[in-house]
Amino acid sequence: MLLDLGLIDFEECYRLQRELVRKRRAGEIEDSALLAEHNEVFTIGRTGSDDNLLVGTETLLADGLKVLRIDRGGDVTFHGPGQLMVYPVIDLKRSCMDLHQYLRGLEELAIRFLKDYSVEAQRVPEKTGVWVRGRKIASVGVGASGWVTYHGLSININCDLRYFSMINPCGMKDVRMTSLEMIKGAPLEMSGVRKNVANHLRDIFRLN
Repeated sequence: MLLDLGLIDFEECYRLQRELVRKRRAGEIEDSALLAEHNEVFTIGRTGSDDNLLVGTETLLADGLKVLRIDRGGDVTFHGPGQLMVYPVIDLKRSCMDLHQYLRGLEELAIRFLKDYSVEAQRVPEKTGVWVRGRKIASVGVGASGWVTYHGLSININCDLRYFSMINPCGMKDVRMTSLEMIKGAPLEMSGVRKNVANHLRDIFRLN
């Protein structure tokens, strides 16, 4: 099952993920995934530090920006319109995958998707995510409950990269972010992006 939620608040999407995780653990549904975009929000993972917010929380809140602590791996990142989120809800045991294989699968999804647009992307040793020409374009942060996954992958398509200047993305002071729009020189139609990502998602994780 693959659901396209369109633009949705992060917290509402998170509640839906947790409900799907519950159903997957109970055997009520098969492996599934959500596609979504979010309204502007900063999220900080389990091991993240407030020190990687370069703008005070009060200032962000005054500008209408939320800062949420969440139960995924990794540090701070930004989500907003034009960034495609991929949230697989997969039983790793039944799929015969360990967490390492799953993380590499999410990266492979981004790499194959970008190749559709003639963009060669790479992994960086000892770092999670995907880079193009030395800049990060896709980030990975996951959670699991009873070996069923949630959270997942973000790919910068047409998003406003200025928000990343307010943080040390993924806790890395030296990282520079990019987007498919920046690389190609023009915004992309999100409906086509979603279709291509969905095709790779089904192929890599064998979703219906």
